[in-house]
Amino acid sequence: MTTGFRKKLDNILGHALVLIMAVMVVNVLWQVFSRYVLGTPSSFTDELARFLMIWIGVLGAAYVAGRNGHVAIDVLARRTSGNNQKKLKQLVRIAIVLFCLFAMVIGGLRLVYVTYVLEQYSPALGLPLAVVYLVIPLSGLLIIYYKISDMPNS
Repeated sequence: MTTGFRKKLDNILGHALVLIMAVMVVNVLWQVFSRYVLGTPSSFTDELARFLMIWIGVLGAAYVAGRNGHVAIDVLARRTSGNNQKKLKQLVRIAIVLFCLFAMVIGGLRLVYVTYVLEQYSPALGLPLAVVYLVIPLSGLLIIYYKISDMPNS
């Protein structure tokens, strides 16, 4: 059972991913056009494509986690009974929440903080790298929300 908030979040996240992908496609097309047609490659497109790919990958992982479409090794789950399967799923969800909390949220916020304090900027765009890395704790929070909201349903 999905809540109205979760459906809205899925919708916003899905549209954001489509928008990021569209911007990345236009960006790469401009790079190819400027290099081969105009003869002077654009200086920022390579860096922008890398940053957009990071955002697509990490936010996409959160989106897939919310849709329960992630890759799973279910050899053990198949060999257990119905009640033990539910317990195992809950254990896996708890492990995912703990990983996301410590690695993505806490570790990601630390990375954002360090790059912000050190005033690290991307060379071509002049964008603070803290903005690029902000997707890590954001995605971690999204995954935590999705996994916690899945817990009562199984």
